Amino acid sequence: MSSWPGSRWVLAIGFLVAAGPTARAQAPAARLRTLEQTWLQYRDVRDRLGITRNLGATISPSGVPAESLDARSLRLRGELDRLVAAVPLDRLRAVDARAFRFLAGELRRLEAEERERPEPTADLTDCDDHFPDRLRAAPLEALTSRTFACYGAAARRIVVDADTLDRLAILGRLGRTDDPGVRRRLFLALAPVWGAVNGDDGAGSPYRRMVALRRAAWTGGTPMEARARGLGVDPDALERWLVAVLEGWRATLPDTLFEPWDYYHWTGETSRVLSPGIPRDSLQALASRYYRDLGADPAALRVHFDLLPRPGKYPISFTDFGGRDPIEPWVFTSYRTGGFDLLAELLHEIGHAVHIAAIRTRPAYTDWPDSDTFTEAIADLAANEAYEAPWQQRYLGHTVPEATAIRAKYAGIVLDIAWSLFEIRVHRPGSPSPNQVWAELTHEYLRIKPHPEWSWWALRGQLVESPGYMLNYAFGAILIEDVRARLKTVRGSFAAGDPGWYADVSKRLYRFGREKPAQEVLEDFLGRPVSIDALLADLARAGGR
Repeated sequence: MSSWPGSRWVLAIGFLVAAGPTARAQAPAARLRTLEQTWLQYRDVRDRLGITRNLGATISPSGVPAESLDARSLRLRGELDRLVAAVPLDRLRAVDARAFRFLAGELRRLEAEERERPEPTADLTDCDDHFPDRLRAAPLEALTSRTFACYGAAARRIVVDADTLDRLAILGRLGRTDDPGVRRRLFLALAPVWGAVNGDDGAGSPYRRMVALRRAAWTGGTPMEARARGLGVDPDALERWLVAVLEGWRATLPDTLFEPWDYYHWTGETSRVLSPGIPRDSLQALASRYYRDLGADPAALRVHFDLLPRPGKYPISFTDFGGRDPIEPWVFTSYRTGGFDLLAELLHEIGHAVHIAAIRTRPAYTDWPDSDTFTEAIADLAANEAYEAPWQQRYLGHTVPEATAIRAKYAGIVLDIAWSLFEIRVHRPGSPSPNQVWAELTHEYLRIKPHPEWSWWALRGQLVESPGYMLNYAFGAILIEDVRARLKTVRGSFAAGDPGWYADVSKRLYRFGREKPAQEVLEDFLGRPVSIDALLADLARAGGR
């Protein structure tokens, strides 16, 4: 139940109308409440419009035409401007003044985003030309938009041996395919994806041009540095943590060099054993059952799912608000197949959904937290139990050895960490080419044979569209193992369910939205700053120690 019930808003607005101008002038808090409720309505309409567009539809799931939602959002936007101007900031209590300043700042930010949003520049008929002449002098936003569109087009449709797959399906098959020749063909079939981003790694590389433009634009420091400082960690210290995790991973590896496709297979034993019992049509039911056992039933929390591929669909899995009055989370991804890896990803996405469904704060703060790193990490609070034997036994009916499961858990994490270090290093002045940076990182820490002739690092769309975003997964892995260790000390194991789990976690971690800084939420829960110790201890299990 919301802490700002609608009935109170109706009474407050009715009082203002009845009392006339004098009473309105004496009720600054009531004016703010009216502003906040209108803000919530505006965000709700924009959410519903965004979901409709993400579905590729012209009618919203509730039956409202997109053009009507758009018109309503414009009317509410005008009303917000009027209401903001009518709030006497100097007569508000400190707590209300903070909410007002935040809301007004968000209005300015959204207005700037709309004004600066680039016009679509991608002509997907010319994506074979990775860097056409017309883009060589293009601004960063236009170049990014076009490169990401071509990346998405390549990632959605990949033909291998007469079989049409996509990026996620191929990466899943690499771990489950025993024939090394077939694995190699699958891996190299991804070449159009990475080619769309980096061309030949030379002067014809869109990515290298984007790196140069970003360096010039980042006058106040990089997004990677900002993400670290936002959670109270010095950027240099965080980079040392990332290296320490990779060194811990390297200590678990055999004394051999892997081809990239064989690396995916070596870490894929868990998927090979468990995936046959997880067909595509079981993914949502399995994941929902687990969250239901934690007291977070996705159906009761109004979580919606859009899980099947379709032409033009956004190429990265994500979860977002589909409404805020009430909150309705939506999960978007594209699953052609089933399998353990995709189940783990869906558990993560539902983790986002149950997080935002639990937000209970005033309308001004009903939003994602102020840290993407915290947001990404907290989605794995429950999801990471999929790598524990009690979870596998309860929900899948059989298990893999502990070291095998933990190796599967960290195989993706260490790639995220390698990508994060890649971004930090490739954006430094005078750095080697992207391919060379990636070849050195993966050879040194993942024991993968160097292939500087291939841009296989360019498999994550975040590297194109959201520079620095990969650090959310890397730093988030450190953060969440610390939080998970603390939560298990407080509540005990929840691998096989815990009906009181969601209510407790909502109160401690989920409910705040933008009301409270993420760093404060974390440190209040942990009783100290974030530490790397829990992750290193957990990672050591991959070596059977």
